[in-house]
Parts: sequence; structure tokens; C-alpha cells
Amino acid sequence: MRRRSLLIAVPAGLVTLAACGDEDSGSSSAGDSATPEASATSAAPSPKIVDGPLPAITAGTKFDEKPTVAKGSGEPSKDLAVKTVIAGSGRTVAENDFVSANYLGQVWASAKVFDNSYDRGTPLVIQLAQGSIIDGWRYALAGKKTGSRVQFSVPPTWGYGEQGNEQAGIKGDDTLVFVVDVQDTFNAKSSAQGKKVPQDDAALPKVGTGTDGKAPSIEVPKDDAPKKLVAEYVLEGDGAEVGAEDSVLVQYKGVTWDGGKEFDSTYGRKQLTSFSLQQVVKGWAQGLTGKKVGSRVLIVIPPDLGYGDNPPQGSGIEKDSTLVFSVDILAKM
Repeated sequence: MRRRSLLIAVPAGLVTLAACGDEDSGSSSAGDSATPEASATSAAPSPKIVDGPLPAITAGTKFDEKPTVAKGSGEPSKDLAVKTVIAGSGRTVAENDFVSANYLGQVWASAKVFDNSYDRGTPLVIQLAQGSIIDGWRYALAGKKTGSRVQFSVPPTWGYGEQGNEQAGIKGDDTLVFVVDVQDTFNAKSSAQGKKVPQDDAALPKVGTGTDGKAPSIEVPKDDAPKKLVAEYVLEGDGAEVGAEDSVLVQYKGVTWDGGKEFDSTYGRKQLTSFSLQQVVKGWAQGLTGKKVGSRVLIVIPPDLGYGDNPPQGSGIEKDSTLVFSVDILAKM
């Protein structure tokens, strides 16, 4: 399976969607390539941010082109050196946002590239939160705008400390150099931005189409619930299609068909959720597979593709319930 790089933390709210009876319902791993992850004991003080020194970008100088970066010259800064190489004009990135970005990382002293997303053909989607990513990324990208190319060097203090990262070939005294092309940023106020699709079937729930980041309304009809899975666009985006083995970043709201009672929502927690389609109930996996990033999707899940007679304890979901979800697919990971 093609995987992303730096570690993504999976928020706790999704435990109510963990697939019952599946063999693997744990958190997604960081990947099978030798890539850096946040240190488990990251507690460094805030760095001083300086302008340089930084090695030259000698090729691939345009936004979203794979860069070639020269070997570092002399001693690197002991502080966090950050330079906006290309200034974007999009939304401002804030700490705890999820960012979508292409990037390349290499060791200062050797110019050895230990990871890059350009060759994988899939941008990294990562939360700029402590414990999710090395601190150098958090401090270097906060305040930058989407559409920007940012180059920065990360001393061990805000990278992997004295232990380094053996998997990535990073020693404990290595300073790291990154070039990051910031494509997009997402937070708890993000919504799908697709085109409205008519909701003409009176036998199906109607989902609100607002894109202001607030929870959409879900109006459940008084008719009997459908016996088969329903997965329909409410807003149709123009992004890449979601594959059956992909991970996604979403906003969602779930209600029961009987009574329309809300039992789970990222909007209420004010926290986006990321998960693998292999780690959720079958109705979610089947309903989102093939749908496009940037879309809002209505999913109606019959009991045999949901929780059946074994709903999560404390969820408020009765046995053999049909579940109704509005899901905004913000990014594929």
C-alpha cells in the first residue's frame, strides 16, 4: 500500500466508528518508507527563528516542483533557520491545523535525501500539533500562507534529539534541511466546497449545503429506512477519487434514522478526524470509496454494514440501527 510519511495522530473521536469484528481496527501507521516521525518525548522550548544560513536550491525552483538542494556549507545554525522562498497568497496556516504539502528532506552535512513526497505523487497531509510532527515543522510553517514554498533547517533539538532516527538514517547530531510547498490548510472550520447536487429523492435524508464550517442539518424522512447502502453526493468536489485503501481527512456528523438523534460529530468536538477506510465500518468504507475529495457525501448505513447488534458501548446507538452520516472529504492522505 502506498503510504504517507511523517506521523499523523488519529483523534480519539473516531473510536465510535471502529469497525466491529474487523481484524485490524488500530491507528494507521506512519508508513513503510524510512521517514521521520515526531519524537515521543518532544518537549523542547520554543526556538529562536533566524533567516539562515540555508543551502541553495539549485534545480526545481518553481512551486510544487521537486527541488534539488545543495549540501550545507559550513556549520548550520543552532537556531531554526526559516526562509519563505516563494510567498503564497492563500489562507494562513495556524498551529494545530492540518496542512497538505509536498516536501523534500535531507541531511545538512551530506545532502543525503532521506524522504520526499514528490516521487510518491501524493502530498503529505499532517497536523501541525505537538507529538504529531517534529517541532521544527510546527514552528517553521505556522503563519505561512498556502501557495508558499518554505525552506528551513532543523537542529536536533527541534528534530529528533540525541537519539536521531535510525530508520531514516538520521544521526543524533544531524541538522535537517526541508523544502516544503504548502498546498492547503484545514481546521475545525473547514468545509467541503463542491457544487450542489439536487437532492430529489423524498425517501432519503436531506443534508444542508452550507460551507461555513458549521454542522450541516440532516432531515430524516418518516419513511422506512433503505435496506441497502446509500452514498450520494450533496456537494460534488473536483479532487482525486478516494481509493479503498486510502486514508482521509474529514468533517462528519452522524444521526440515527429512527428519531434523527445525533450520536457523533467532529463539529461538536471542534476537531477534524483522519482515518483509513480499512479501519471503519463497512458502510463508511464502501460509501466513501470512489468519491471525490472536496465533496460532501450522504451515507445511509443499514445495520449489516454498520454495528448490527453490537453498537459501541456508550454511543447512544441502539442495536440494529440504520445510521445516517454527512461526510465532508477534505483531503486524501
